[in-house]
Amino acid sequence: MLILQRKEGESLLIGEDIKVSVLSVEAGRVRLAIQAPRDVPILRDELKNAVTANQEAAEEEASPMALLDMLGGGK
Repeated sequence: MLILQRKEGESLLIGEDIKVSVLSVEAGRVRLAIQAPRDVPILRDELKNAVTANQEAAEEEASPMALLDMLGGGK
């Protein structure tokens, strides 16, 4: 894993065709802009985890409570 520090207005490049820019940092939140080719999927990690949990639940025919536990909400 590579860990970088960037300030507002700074960017980083991933390969030759993906650029991630820091738009703002306010109250513990970071706003990012991502420029990438249309064929590159960009998905928030929590959404990907929810899709994976939903697919697993469908395969196992899990109960709604089991699905909630998979998403970390049944604690």
